[in-house]
Amino acid sequence: MPDRELFEGIVAAVSSGKNVALATIIRDRGSVPRHTGTKMLVYPDGSFKGTIGGGELELRVVADALAVLESGKPSIVHYELSDPAKGDPGVCGGQVDIFLEPMMPDPTVLVIGCGHVGKAVAELAHWLGFYVIVTDDREDLCNPETIPDADKYVVAPPESIASAITLHNQTYIVSVTRGVPFDVAMLPDLLKSPAAYIGVMGSKRRWATTVKGLAEEKGVSKEQLKSIHAPIGLNVHAETPREIAVSILAEIIAVQRGE
Repeated sequence: MPDRELFEGIVAAVSSGKNVALATIIRDRGSVPRHTGTKMLVYPDGSFKGTIGGGELELRVVADALAVLESGKPSIVHYELSDPAKGDPGVCGGQVDIFLEPMMPDPTVLVIGCGHVGKAVAELAHWLGFYVIVTDDREDLCNPETIPDADKYVVAPPESIASAITLHNQTYIVSVTRGVPFDVAMLPDLLKSPAAYIGVMGSKRRWATTVKGLAEEKGVSKEQLKSIHAPIGLNVHAETPREIAVSILAEIIAVQRGE
């Protein structure tokens, strides 16, 4: 398969919020089925485009590529193709090194709520290099004139956010809505998404009220809510919208770095 088609496959995958791994032979020695520069794409379901040689070697590469997609970290793997009795994936007699590189959507901050804090979060997230999406049910607030630092604007009611926006495992959700009813309406579907982070703004008392509403109205368990950061942000005694934004983005960066 021409490299152009593989690169188009990468663009198509990440543009739709999906991960894909690129496997490239970076070194070969002796008798091998394919040589340096050969590429193959591996999708999260185990399907692939292109070939690095077929057979057991290809099955091993797919398995290792899936592990890379799981970790999000690139890897170089070495394969001997000499003795299947010792676990080698072939008998050609050669060796190959393959670079496995995860291709993922851009890290995205989704800001739900376009008030003062939402605007500050969008501004700081943009400055930090995130792709920024803002959403609100109020069109007069969710627009480039009010929040100039967003990349995308989505006017939608809270219960429609999960279906209106592509959420992926590089999405960091910042909920800074104007009330408990909005949080109760949107959180059940957001919890089903692969988002890397969900944070909800509000006091401990407001969060307790939200938890009660989610349990009584939506049947959401406390176990399901353990992944939510609430109250949102690191405790730096922030007061102003920009200070709160700093605490939120600091927490997101900590999660992004595996803390």
